[in-house]
Amino acid sequence: MQAKKEVLPLGKINFIMIAVCVLLIMLGFFLMTGSANTGATWNEDVFNTTRTVVGPMVALAGFTLLIFAIIFKKKD
Repeated sequence: MQAKKEVLPLGKINFIMIAVCVLLIMLGFFLMTGSANTGATWNEDVFNTTRTVVGPMVALAGFTLLIFAIIFKKKD
């Protein structure tokens, strides 16, 4: 008797794309981080463009591409 070969629902390219998307999401969250604001001092970097615009856009792009990476099917 031959054993059945187990087929994964996602291919190798899907897993690579998912890994890239996760790294992109992590980069977006890293761009949104910054120094903490204390009560004694006010830091204007709280409203920095990188933290308020670029970081969320990168994270959103990662989440959007993650959906594409999951549903992508290689043409045979």
